[in-house]
Amino acid sequence: MKKLSVAIAALLSLMGFVAFPKAKAKPLKPELSAAQMIEAADAIRNPQQPFSLNCNMVEYQSGTESNQMDIKVFSKKEGEQGQFRSLVRFLAPAKDRGKLMLKDENIIWFYDPSSKASVRISPQQRLIGQASNGDVVTVNFAHDYTAKLDKAEAITDPLKKEHQCNKLNLVATSDSATYHNIEYWVEVDTNQPIKGKFYSESGHLLKIIYYQGYQKILDANRPTELLIIDGLNKNLVTKMTLHDYSYEKIPDEWYRKDFLPHLKD
Repeated sequence: MKKLSVAIAALLSLMGFVAFPKAKAKPLKPELSAAQMIEAADAIRNPQQPFSLNCNMVEYQSGTESNQMDIKVFSKKEGEQGQFRSLVRFLAPAKDRGKLMLKDENIIWFYDPSSKASVRISPQQRLIGQASNGDVVTVNFAHDYTAKLDKAEAITDPLKKEHQCNKLNLVATSDSATYHNIEYWVEVDTNQPIKGKFYSESGHLLKIIYYQGYQKILDANRPTELLIIDGLNKNLVTKMTLHDYSYEKIPDEWYRKDFLPHLKD
């Protein structure tokens, strides 16, 4: 079984017990509003033209690989200020190959070619490990959340690199948003998202996500790895690796529920 990298595994084993010394945080950047910071971070996470990417997800339990999945995502933004529509093709494991997931506005459909049925599913539903359906479709937080600037804070990522961040509090504006509220750390100088803590409506911490592995992709520095840590058990971790980004000409008909049976590999 594959092991999580030594640096990350060591950090996760300490997260619940050892507090990192806090560095002095830089002042908040007043020239950007909270809404503008979220919009800038969205544009870093998501190309604004229609695109595709491949995603490998590996679930770890206490540092040991327990499951993995490969998908391909096709995403297309609805207008300048709109949310993304996403089509997800399941590639592996073999038992899931050919299955599809469609996000049209805030509705997600799951299509299984064996039954030829499309079933509406929840964005909060687990897909693999700590990754939910809502984590693998493309989402602009600025569309579904209002943002408030909290404070400047220096944080340390899983590779022990320090980041000077603006901490923002996001509250969902729609019942269909994947999470009720989010604590979101955006780097001061770059507006790159570094960390998010995601909560349910009851205030329960569902997961922590670190955005890392930044590379120049499709004209911007974008994260290529998401480390998703369970909100209750820090030994449950899912690593999402994003690769093979490409701009695409995506037909509108791909985003119709009734067209799903006609999509082929």
